[in-house]
Amino acid sequence: MQIGVPKEIKIHEYRVGLTPDAAARLTREGHRVLVETGAGAGAGFDDQEYTAAGAEIMADGSSVFGAAELIVKVKEPQLEECAMLSPDQVLFTYLHLAADPEQARALMRSGATAIAYETVTDAHGTLPLLKPMSCIAGRMATQVGAHYLEMPSGRGVLLGGVPGVAPARVVVVGAGAAGTNALEMAVGLQADVTVLDIDLARLEELATRFGNRIRTLYSTPEAIAREVRTADLVIGSVLIPGASAPKLVTREMVRSMRPGSVLVDIAIDQGGCFETSRPTSHADPVYVESGAVHYAVTNMPGAVPRTATLALTNATIPHVRSLARLGWRQAVQRDPHLRNGVNVSAGEIRHRAVAEALASATGDDYHCGIETATAA
Repeated sequence: MQIGVPKEIKIHEYRVGLTPDAAARLTREGHRVLVETGAGAGAGFDDQEYTAAGAEIMADGSSVFGAAELIVKVKEPQLEECAMLSPDQVLFTYLHLAADPEQARALMRSGATAIAYETVTDAHGTLPLLKPMSCIAGRMATQVGAHYLEMPSGRGVLLGGVPGVAPARVVVVGAGAAGTNALEMAVGLQADVTVLDIDLARLEELATRFGNRIRTLYSTPEAIAREVRTADLVIGSVLIPGASAPKLVTREMVRSMRPGSVLVDIAIDQGGCFETSRPTSHADPVYVESGAVHYAVTNMPGAVPRTATLALTNATIPHVRSLARLGWRQAVQRDPHLRNGVNVSAGEIRHRAVAEALASATGDDYHCGIETATAA
């Protein structure tokens, strides 16, 4: 199969879909790997490394899209990339369609099959292709939160405090992979940490692991409101696979916070879990609303592209190999977990949660074709 790896064009996105090692593995298996020149430069992989791995360097993105059968990316395709897709192509990348009706419509118009990393599952019911980026985003959330608590943007509070001065209060809403990594970093910096979730078993696990270094609370609107009011840093990490994130921190709650407090919304790819959130970029990462500093960058791991690319490719390469060896139809028939990744095919939305979220956001009907997700 001809596998294309275009250079990411989202602003300040430096990750790349395949490492040279992954490309070497695919070429050894008889596939042709087409890499846009400079695609890996931001992550520290130069064209010569891809050439040594047996890949072919292409002059530009249109050449990659024009020749590849399977396109492996990192971030959702921009509209100009959607326009280059054709019905006989497969796109394998993060999509986050629930919060992006425009992209969804563009992918439907293309006729291509789009498989989303973030809805591929595993036997444990987790999201193995989302997890590595969630771990990175969670760790980064604490780092950037600590930075923006400093003056001139924030309250001028040191996350861990010093002897004789209390540490900052960090509230983590959602105890999945991202939330757990966020609180792990906050605990390491000696902050005062509270985590809220509706999964009592998960809260018990965290209480056992961290002991009295954290507080665990069952998540209710009242509990969130109480904790947010006195927090210095709030990290939102709520996820419903394929669906829009629920708005758990309301505008009223944000208004109750002290000026210069910081909110970091890891769930922004899925629409955000703060009512006051709106997407930002690495070029312009924060804004102030109701006196609180908001950080809502939609591609947080893009700031650490070397680490992120290596972690992502470790997770995706088994599926890339399967898609290349079998073709997408046979691959998803054999693997029900990969089948859950199919979001768009033959001009229709194929994932129920995605379709419902889009329908709710736009009022349009996106439900056709869901029951025949893998038959197309």
